[in-house]
Amino acid sequence: MATVAELLQPVEADLEALLSDLRSLIGAGHPILQAAAEHLFSAGGKRLRPGIVLLISRALAPDGELSARHRRLAEITEMIHTASLVHDDVVDGASTRRGVDTVHSRFNHRVAVLAGDFLFAQASWHLANLDDLEVVKLLSRVIMDLADGEVRQGLFRYDTGQSFETYLEKSYCKTASLIANSARAAGVLSGLGEVQLDSLYRFGRQLGLAFQVVDDILDFTGSDQQLGKPAASDLASGYLTAPVLYALQERPALAGLIEREFSEAGDLEQALELVRGSDAIPRSRLLAEGFANEAREALTWLPASESRGALLALPEFVLSRLY
Repeated sequence: MATVAELLQPVEADLEALLSDLRSLIGAGHPILQAAAEHLFSAGGKRLRPGIVLLISRALAPDGELSARHRRLAEITEMIHTASLVHDDVVDGASTRRGVDTVHSRFNHRVAVLAGDFLFAQASWHLANLDDLEVVKLLSRVIMDLADGEVRQGLFRYDTGQSFETYLEKSYCKTASLIANSARAAGVLSGLGEVQLDSLYRFGRQLGLAFQVVDDILDFTGSDQQLGKPAASDLASGYLTAPVLYALQERPALAGLIEREFSEAGDLEQALELVRGSDAIPRSRLLAEGFANEAREALTWLPASESRGALLALPEFVLSRLY
């Protein structure tokens, strides 16, 4: 199965340029904020989100070339994503991400919060300078959704009464909104009609949801090394994901353990056994496969190109993380 780097190969040079542009965009502002931002952009990561924007932009261009505005959109997408990670790490108290110290553990909480705000503000400034109101609305919506998703996640901790719909809405806000709206924005900058814009949005939405469900499955089946964080950490934190919600339907005893917040010895281990011993993981896999197939179908109208091939392979790649 292809790796992310192989899938993004058609835009590899564009992503290299994106990273050096991001460093100069952050500018010679406050040295600490600059150091924090610099640390983030050198921390590796897959660059999947800007990669998707660049692949869509190239797939839509008659000559396969990128406009300066499409390049800037990809940069803004990565800025927003990175800003959200800084804030997530502060909220979650994570000490490392991608094997590198998080901003708040390298500097402190105040600097991390401000660095995230700084990146959001920078993204908003460059977004306004694209001079396209429709694109401004789409990406501003993403910033709202990211905050909304984080708040929802906090509100529903240990809440066994939450609906599956609540889980999907939170997953959309935290993961899928950025991919969906930036994909649509690439189409807006390419002058597409409504039907095609809707299909770009649908591709991003379903791919993002597939990605999140796969992540949630890996919380139960992956190793600490594969996840880059302790396995079952979402469940331990009270975040109820697809596998847990499915398991609750089959194993009512699970609700009691969650509601007392795993306060007694062996509670978490027992909860893990209940989830793993039910049909929850296979059902979650089917859910992810459904989202991935819908993402793929949304883009079949694109003209043949290397970039289209990479985009159509992405849903399969997302699922491959399970095997």
